[in-house]
Amino acid sequence: MNRSCLKSSAIVPVLTALLALAADSTPAATLTAVPMQGGMVMPMVSYSAADGRVHVMAEPTIPQLTPLLVSNPADSFAPEDPWFSTLDPSARGLAFSRRYGFVMNTMTDPLPDGTRIWLRKRSGSPELGAYRYANTAPKAFEPIFGTLGSPAALAWNGMMFHPTFTAPPGTNSYSATFDAYLADATTGVEIANTASTEFTLTWSTVPDGRPTLQIAAKVAIAWAPSTGNYILEVADSLPAANWTPVDVTPVTLNGQPTVILDAAASTKVYRLRSTP
Repeated sequence: MNRSCLKSSAIVPVLTALLALAADSTPAATLTAVPMQGGMVMPMVSYSAADGRVHVMAEPTIPQLTPLLVSNPADSFAPEDPWFSTLDPSARGLAFSRRYGFVMNTMTDPLPDGTRIWLRKRSGSPELGAYRYANTAPKAFEPIFGTLGSPAALAWNGMMFHPTFTAPPGTNSYSATFDAYLADATTGVEIANTASTEFTLTWSTVPDGRPTLQIAAKVAIAWAPSTGNYILEVADSLPAANWTPVDVTPVTLNGQPTVILDAAASTKVYRLRSTP
């Protein structure tokens, strides 16, 4: 009786192919938290009784704002979470990082009675956003540091604080300049001469791999198809003594000859002139 057998040399590529298939078939996950996008970078905040000022030591590390399509290409955020519309690739899909975390230096002097530290953004890249993030109920993704019209300063309780910073995916660099100061714990009014030296936080970013869309307002001039020959002409206004041929070749849209012009063309007047 003849029996066929599979040699060991043939088994190896079969097993390799099966392992590769298993690796590629990892199911996508629905994330219920915002990834840190790397290790923590900790600006250290302290108060000095000797000079009555707040001090901040910022690390030179530059975190990378990373879109979810790069850090977790198969995953998405849960639609019910407050950060979905800002970070999910199906919505705005912004690049983000939670690596910067404000922390109180253990060598700090005690704060004066009735005071609290506030963190304030002084300036920054226009497209850079910042959000107060909370992953425990009730979850939160609250605009801060001037984002979406929010106040530029916020009260800080001294606990480790990791805002989510965002920007459009791309190859740009972003920065924001901050200071920290003491304020009256009840009124929030800044106490004079307590602000730290300004410090700057900086980010890089990466594209998400999707092509950039180019969107522009245009004017479309169309007319019914005809067996005759016509030239589209333009004038500045009516009545017009001088008409100039429009130097754009018509294309066919919805079965009609159509000329696509820049938005400024909407202020002109047009006519079709029959030609032999």
